[in-house]
Amino acid sequence: MNEASDTKENDITRIFVIIAWVSAILAALATIAFFGWWAMKDRLEFGHDQFNKIAWITASSSPEKTCHRGDMAYDLEQNVLETGMSREEATSLLGRPTWEEAGQMEYDLGNCMHVIHGLRLFFNENNQLTHSRIVQH
Repeated sequence: MNEASDTKENDITRIFVIIAWVSAILAALATIAFFGWWAMKDRLEFGHDQFNKIAWITASSSPEKTCHRGDMAYDLEQNVLETGMSREEATSLLGRPTWEEAGQMEYDLGNCMHVIHGLRLFFNENNQLTHSRIVQH
């Protein structure tokens, strides 16, 4: 009777160890998938089109296209905006911002991924671009 009880306990222990390993592997895979998506989300969601100044300035939201500037945002951020460009150059390129204050200005991208997004530009005390990023509200 004692030997059968030990075998049963060993089987239960093995099952719990297998469940723990499978859970740990699934958690690791889910973490890798999430952070992979997080790292690529701007390129995936906002990287469909090259920046076009006329399309950017004249873009407006419609029922068919709620993310009216979003498709150009990644290209604009990666290839067009340059660190050190003046606030005036950025305004000349992008038009009047949706919102601005002393060291920042933002352009509405629209309702992208079911959330309102904007392209925010950051400037130093000399009104030179330091960086930009896509933000959500």
